[in-house]
Amino acid sequence: MDISALHTIQALARSIAVRRLLPLQVVYEAGSPGDSIYCILSGSIELSWEGGGQERFQAGQVFGVGALVTPDHRRHATARAVEASDVLEMNREEFLFAVQESPMFAVELLASLEQRLRRSQEIDPQS
Repeated sequence: MDISALHTIQALARSIAVRRLLPLQVVYEAGSPGDSIYCILSGSIELSWEGGGQERFQAGQVFGVGALVTPDHRRHATARAVEASDVLEMNREEFLFAVQESPMFAVELLASLEQRLRRSQEIDPQS
């Protein structure tokens, strides 16, 4: 789904190390400050919101963007590895560089967010 965003991150951030996650390992907690986005290379990550609701992300998908673009830079969900997973972590500076050097990267992320919003509306049509 977010494969093109993943390719952009890989191309622009060849020096980013792969972060290996164990099953059930927490990536970040709701309410914590956020200065990175993540691209899943393998495995899956589940986001859980404090008010209820969950969303699962698979290889090729990007998560954690919200904290970089909201004024308070806080996480709105807890992210946890469902299984052993490998992710690329891109910090705010690398993110801004990627957006500047490849404007299509921003478009790809917006498209991804729009798809997620549509899916959430299908799941909860009363929203």
